[in-house]
Amino acid sequence: MKKRKSDLSTDSTFFSFIVASLKGVSQVVLIENAVTGVAILLAITISNFVLGIIAFLSAIIGTLIGKIGGADKKSVNQGLFGYNSVLTGIALTVYLNGPYQWIVALIGSAVAAILTATLMHIMKKTEIPILTLPFFILTWFILLASYRLEAFHLSTNLAPQSLANWTLNISGKVNWMEGSFKGIGQIFFLDNTLSGIILFIAIFLAGWKFGLYAILGNAASLLISYGLGGEHQLIFMGLYGYNAILATLAVSVVFNSDTQGFPPLTGIVAACLTVPFMAGLSTLLLPYGLPSLTMPFVLSTWLILGARKVLPRM
Repeated sequence: MKKRKSDLSTDSTFFSFIVASLKGVSQVVLIENAVTGVAILLAITISNFVLGIIAFLSAIIGTLIGKIGGADKKSVNQGLFGYNSVLTGIALTVYLNGPYQWIVALIGSAVAAILTATLMHIMKKTEIPILTLPFFILTWFILLASYRLEAFHLSTNLAPQSLANWTLNISGKVNWMEGSFKGIGQIFFLDNTLSGIILFIAIFLAGWKFGLYAILGNAASLLISYGLGGEHQLIFMGLYGYNAILATLAVSVVFNSDTQGFPPLTGIVAACLTVPFMAGLSTLLLPYGLPSLTMPFVLSTWLILGARKVLPRM
């Protein structure tokens, strides 16, 4: 029995929607590729099944908000309404506890898509991408709300600390191999070497340039953070690497079409800048018990992209 044209159209629309949602997952690493999105979901699910489900549902919710909200079709199909939702959904699942954890995470992913649209409009004239700004602003506010609202229960991993009692501890094992793969995993809050390997494969699936620059950014962060005397535990858990990887991809591959300079060098500079940004923000946020998330990546990338408006050879 042949399918009717309306059935074929429905199937095509549903397939396009799923592809757009998968691109929303891949856009977390600034890549528009559904296959990369599938591989990323695999990496997340291997590490934590619940996070894999949340990531996919968040991508669907963000894409659905863009679609039913009447956003530009091209932007929706590129996954640009999904990636902030994915990160927000995962972060709230990781950092919140309690019976309403899933509900808060998924509602947060919907709000992230709306905030993405708002900031797209606000920043349109600057010609500077919003990147993950909606994600970390929204996540911080929800985590802070947990101090005033009974429905939100903050994870015990996020405890405010006094700077007066803070001491730097640079002892600990040195494991360069572990640090090499965990940096990319931390983009999705994963502390799993196998997941990190799969994520690098996912990035290479989108093109060798993406994979090469991801490796360069991660290597730069490891060397700089170690050379500056960062805490070994944080370095080799990948907490200095994930922002560097994103910044290098953004500066050297994704947003380099107008530059007359040398993108590899600029990308490495952007990666190196994320290290002191990460250290500074971690200190600034310590009394509030908040994670730095991807703000170092955004600051470093904006610094370079903004400078390029005046210094095109960068």
